[in-house]
Amino acid sequence: RLTEEGIGWLYLDGQTPVEERIALVEKFNSGMEKTPETADVPDVFLISLKAGGSGLNLTGADTVIHYDPWWNPAVEDQATDRVHRIGQTRSVQVLRLITKDTVEQGVLEMSQRKRALFDQVITAGDTIPTQLTEQEILQLFQME
Repeated sequence: RLTEEGIGWLYLDGQTPVEERIALVEKFNSGMEKTPETADVPDVFLISLKAGGSGLNLTGADTVIHYDPWWNPAVEDQATDRVHRIGQTRSVQVLRLITKDTVEQGVLEMSQRKRALFDQVITAGDTIPTQLTEQEILQLFQME
């Protein structure tokens, strides 16, 4: 669809070889400031969530759109953090697209419950506790 609309794009997933990943990221980031030399750099970088959560530095991005939620909110956060890196000069907008009354909405709700529980158990700057009470362990597995 992007091609039909005349929008340039790049694609990366877990099967993309390391050398190609590096080249794709460098190409995307080179378009940060559009110049005649970078006019052909694609504006959209499609990245699978798991591939986007490891080792990428996407300072060329100013928008992150999650459209397929993951049950573990930390995975999404890690992927989003790829654009909040040293060298980022833009403010970054993060959007999560969810269709009402779908499995994805249920995954998002589960993710929010999990995040709330995590925030109750661990405060910012703390390390993962070595001892949890029996009640805290049971809460990890409860569905509301």
